Amino acid sequence: GTGIEKDHLERIFDPYFTTKTQEEGTGLGLAVVLGIVQEHGGAIDVESRTGNGTTFELFFPKIKEN
Repeated sequence: GTGIEKDHLERIFDPYFTTKTQEEGTGLGLAVVLGIVQEHGGAIDVESRTGNGTTFELFFPKIKEN
C-alpha cells in the first residue's frame, strides 16, 4: 500500500474505523486482529510512512516447552 496517514494511524485499531466506503469494508478487521493477539498475550507494532508503506509486527510470548 501507500502507507497510512498520520492522523489515521492512532485510530486503525478502533472498531468500525475505516477510510473506505460502506461497500468496501466494515472497519472491524484490525480491531479483531488486535483482540486475538492480545488474548494470546501478544502485541502489535505499526510503522507507517505515507507514500512509502506500512509494516505490522506481531509479537507473542514464547511458549514454554515441556
